[in-house]
Amino acid sequence: MCTILIVEDNAIFRSSLREMLAARFPTAGIEEASNGDDALRILDTRKPDLVLMDIKLPGRNGLELTRAIKSSGSRTIVIILTSYDIPEYREAAMQSGASHFFTKGNARSDEIAAAVGSALEHGSNCNTLLSAS
Repeated sequence: MCTILIVEDNAIFRSSLREMLAARFPTAGIEEASNGDDALRILDTRKPDLVLMDIKLPGRNGLELTRAIKSSGSRTIVIILTSYDIPEYREAAMQSGASHFFTKGNARSDEIAAAVGSALEHGSNCNTLLSAS
């Protein structure tokens, strides 16, 4: 089974993102973390295929977590979702190893779903996820 981790401190945005992903990718296992420390615990134990990551989080920030994921040699894909459309954040996200960068206010759900589907396309655990979408 393909697993997705949503790391987002805004409960309303996290919930609506989860609902959208569950509707588009019904066979995916979806985990949630509301802060960087909880995300790190989940990352250490469950090894998700994809992480949807906010940058500004309580505890460790999303850029730190992205660097930790990528420096560990993990094949986990990271997509940044942030409220801050600042060129420096976009550049820092890419340098940290993120595959995509979306601004919450500007990204449509179909764009996010397309990036998720594309990012997971080659994941061995995700073949059933993609054929179900």
